[in-house]
Amino acid sequence: MDGDNQTIVSEFVLLGLSNSKNLQVLLFLIFLLLYLLIMSGNIVIQILITTDPHLHSPMYFLLANLSFVDMLLSSNTTPRMIIDFFRENKTISFAGCMSQIFFSHCIASGEVVLLALMAYDRYVAICKPLHYFTIMNLKRCTGLVLTSWTIGFLHGISHVVVLLQLPFCGPNKIDSFFCDMPLVIKLACMDSHDLNTLMNGECGILAVTCFILLLISYTYILITVHQNSKTGASKALSTCTAHITVVMIFFLPCFFIYVFPLNITWLDKFLAVFYSVITPLLNPIIYTLRNKEMKNAMKRFIGKFLRPKGNS
Repeated sequence: MDGDNQTIVSEFVLLGLSNSKNLQVLLFLIFLLLYLLIMSGNIVIQILITTDPHLHSPMYFLLANLSFVDMLLSSNTTPRMIIDFFRENKTISFAGCMSQIFFSHCIASGEVVLLALMAYDRYVAICKPLHYFTIMNLKRCTGLVLTSWTIGFLHGISHVVVLLQLPFCGPNKIDSFFCDMPLVIKLACMDSHDLNTLMNGECGILAVTCFILLLISYTYILITVHQNSKTGASKALSTCTAHITVVMIFFLPCFFIYVFPLNITWLDKFLAVFYSVITPLLNPIIYTLRNKEMKNAMKRFIGKFLRPKGNS
């Protein structure tokens, strides 16, 4: 490819989830409700962790950051999808498409790293409990979160830099509700199979590396739990159940989109909806309903701010 700017496509057309107007109205109502629940649920988690002194610990510091990342992940694609249900021409500018790709990969890869860091936090808490607050102090936790954002930024910007070098000279229809790297690469006026494989491979390396670190952390946790008493084991495992659940529902869609792509349009759309809408919705539910300390914090919050004065 020569050094000239061959890009003449100024916008892309998003085909969305459905062409049926009646179905689009229904989807609009469903996704609007889901997005409101995502924002409100994650905001509640952040308020509880910020205001409740009982939750001022490394585990909940990381959870608050995960909640914030989930809000960003969903906000990058869901509001536009909701608006597009009532638009005849679902177009997005070239710059807007590149921005969406950057933030999608920046935020998602940052969340992958953050989930691995949360597993490390649980490893330290269960395997080295006497040194937990020394190892996972505020300075180190802040550094780990900044590391996840740095990795996410580098991962996202690397994708955009590659895409900006490609020639787009005609095809501009994306069979999805948002711009994603594999779909945009296919529109380039060149043989993009090898490049698509390479870019998916980069995503796969990050995802698989973090997943292996997760497995190592939980292997050590299970070994430690097995060596301790049954009571201690039950308590330790209960603190990890919610995290393991979140890891599975986030990683599985990402694996089938980037690591082992199936190239089935309807399934790709479903998986994209799952990790950009369903996962950010399930996270606050899982962490509040399966976490005793979060439920107690919610009760204290309601008792302090919402009950009339004079009531017990």
